[in-house]
Parts: sequence; C-alpha cells; structure tokens
Amino acid sequence: MLTDSFQRPVTYLRVSVTDRCDLRCVYCMAEDMTFLPKAEILSLEELEALCAAFVAAGVRKLRITGGEPLVRRGAIGLIGRLGGLLGHGLDELTLTTNGTQLARHAEALASAGVRRVNVSLDTLDAARFTRLTRWGRLDRVLDGVYAARQAGLAVKINTVALAGENEDEFDAMLEWCGREGFDLCLIETMPMGEIGEAGRMTQYLPLSLVRARLARRWTLDVSEYRTGGPARYVTVRETGRRLGFITPLTHNFCEDCNRVRLTVTGTLFMCLGQEDAADLRGPLRRGEDVRAAIDEAISRKPRGHDFVVGRRGLEGKVGRFMSVTGG
Repeated sequence: MLTDSFQRPVTYLRVSVTDRCDLRCVYCMAEDMTFLPKAEILSLEELEALCAAFVAAGVRKLRITGGEPLVRRGAIGLIGRLGGLLGHGLDELTLTTNGTQLARHAEALASAGVRRVNVSLDTLDAARFTRLTRWGRLDRVLDGVYAARQAGLAVKINTVALAGENEDEFDAMLEWCGREGFDLCLIETMPMGEIGEAGRMTQYLPLSLVRARLARRWTLDVSEYRTGGPARYVTVRETGRRLGFITPLTHNFCEDCNRVRLTVTGTLFMCLGQEDAADLRGPLRRGEDVRAAIDEAISRKPRGHDFVVGRRGLEGKVGRFMSVTGG
C-alpha cells in the first residue's frame, strides 16, 4: 500500500488524459488558452502503463479527467483497457466530464466497466450556460446526462458555486436532481490559474452560506456516505438524494486526503493546491523503475493545501489552471 509520511493511505489516482477542452468555463480556463504541444504529452500506452503501476502499488480507484477527457482521440479505448484492471487490484473506474461528448460515449463507458460519472454543470439556464462556458450548449450536455442514465451509469452533477452567477439556482438544481435521480455536489471556486484577483474574489461564494440558505427549504440529514473524494454529504429528506459540499476555502478537508493527480505530461501532483510535483515521464521513457519514483513522490505529499480567504483576498493561490492538473 502507498502511504505518505502522515500515515495516510493513497488509494485514489486522478488521471488527466488531455489538457484540452471544448468549453472555456470562466472560473476554469482563460478564453485564449495555450495548450501543450503534442511532444510533451504521454501516449495512451504510456498513460496506461503508469495507471497499471499505481494499481500495482495499491491504488484502488482511478478517475479519468481532463480538460475534457472525451475529446482526446482514443480515450474510450484507454478507458476500456483500464477497465481490465477491475477485479485485479482496481475497485472502481470513474470519469469526470463536461457532458458534451457523453451522448456518443455513454454506452461504451458502461461496457468498459465505468459505473459512475461526474458531470460538471453549473446552471440549468441555457443562456447563462452559454455565457459561463463562453460557447457551450446546455441541450447537448443534458442529452449526455440522460444518455448516461439510460446506459445504467449513476450520475452526480458537480456545480461550482459562483457568487452573483448561479446562486439563485441551487434550489432548482436540487429539485431537478431529485426528480431525475441524480446526486448533486456543490463546489467552492478554487484560486487556480490567473483570471485576475478581482474576478476570483467576485466569484467566491462560501458554501456555509449556501447550506444555511438551502436548509430553509430542505431537510438536510447528515450522511456518512463517502466516495473517496473530498465531498461531505447530506441526504435531502424530501428527495432521497445526496447533496455533497466540497469546501477547500471554508473548511479544509485535507486531514484524510487519499488522492494524487497525474497530468497528461506525466507530472504527479501530490496536492492540488501545491506546486511541488514529480516527473514520472522521464523514468518511464528511460525504462527505469517507475515504482521507485512513485514511492519517492508519495513520501513528499504535504499535509494539505494553503488555500485560504484572507484580508487581502484569496491566498495560497497556484498559477496553473485546473484543466492542467485534472479536475
């Protein structure tokens, strides 16, 4: 088993298969992104080899991310091959997606062994969706969500709470998820990537406030349910569905962190909110012992991130965009 210096087992690897995305969400990416040159990214075979090495080392859950993972050619084939590790060290294979390609690929994902998908969706208003994503179409994403449900995949909707943008929609989102049979997870915006300090502070909405507002209408029963990620859940008594809260700013959730993130360049980030990283591409391509590089990296996993809301704004920021690290 992989264990860090704080005696936390590392059992969860989030793997970015591309830094590219077909949307430009205002809190995630710059409108004019510069993407990685092809020479710097791992081949699908190299990604598969690193995932297998992590599973052999004790990782039990793989989450495929991007950018938008389904825009990479051959991604479905990679997911299918990783599905072959299920029951051979791997317990769960999941996907985070913006949903734009999901209608085409839901059946193939289910056939590969994926049982749950997280779909990023911040609004149910078509015009607002296009504005927040800069050019996306809500109907295309909803088609993907319903296709995933039809394919037998459990769906969780991930919604970033944005002050002044979608904070009037959370009751409607909760009602829609309850009616359609989806769980919902609300996420505080994180200070990652340079979109301007004023923009970050304008976007920030503490989920402690959101939860108090929701409790006026809904009965939120504390739940012990965990997915292995950072969300803390309640059960909405009126719908029977779960509601999760991811709170990197109002409540640090690092004490039991079991996650690391592998980028498409083969860079391993031991913490989403820290810059320290390890290069796995070099050892892999040189034919060296990748397990040794993994063990050394895990030994440097920090106690937690430094995100905090201070008097000077959002502190503990990191310069890379979320799409670089993997959502």
